[in-house]
Amino acid sequence: MIQVENLHKAFGEIRAVEGVSFSARDGEITGLLGPNGAGKTTTLRMLYTLMRPDAGRVLVDGIDAAVDPLAVRRRLGVLPDARGLYKRLSARENIDYFARLQGVPAAESTRRREALIEVLEMRDFADRRAEGYSQGQRVKTAIARALIHDPRNVLLDEPTNGLDVMATRRMRSFLRDLRAEGRCVLFSSHIMQEVAQLCDRIVIIARGRVVADESPQALRLQTGEVNLEEAFVKIIGSGEGLAA
Repeated sequence: MIQVENLHKAFGEIRAVEGVSFSARDGEITGLLGPNGAGKTTTLRMLYTLMRPDAGRVLVDGIDAAVDPLAVRRRLGVLPDARGLYKRLSARENIDYFARLQGVPAAESTRRREALIEVLEMRDFADRRAEGYSQGQRVKTAIARALIHDPRNVLLDEPTNGLDVMATRRMRSFLRDLRAEGRCVLFSSHIMQEVAQLCDRIVIIARGRVVADESPQALRLQTGEVNLEEAFVKIIGSGEGLAA
């Protein structure tokens, strides 16, 4: 479980995040949405300890990220906005390297790696160097790398960005499998169809603040819109918000 409590972050005079609070629960997929410049990416970076908040705190399975960031990182699997593969390494080697960084025993690492390669359908490129990978191959490798230590909490920034239709469908099925395993899944997306299909709860950030925190159905009901995209536009445009 991930709990975000009153996060603040400023860059000089620019207040990127102002009092963001929400929870992402185990066994659920929580969507983090917002227009460009809303503070969404900054919030995610504070969640996975790449940035320190100016105020507020992040708790992962009850552990304060500011007090014990290493313990929090062990409990998180992160797909950042920059995938950051080592291009001279194959997919298997990229995954193995991160397994060693996480202290996963060699035998367990091999078992988990091969299971991830199978479920993510990576066998046809797993032993090729990452240089020259397609967008879908890069994303799959980065996700396998993020999950090799079997984290209970998964943060995914635009996991289907650049994927073709079939790869997107498989990725959505994979996210549902993570939820079925009881993991906490938090992901950002600009694709409303994806959000509507996957999310148990949606957190919308605008102007550095949470303006909505509800289920997709509740957002539709409260805005009077049948279409989730129209509900999102109404929430962002109103400036009033529906945060619970």
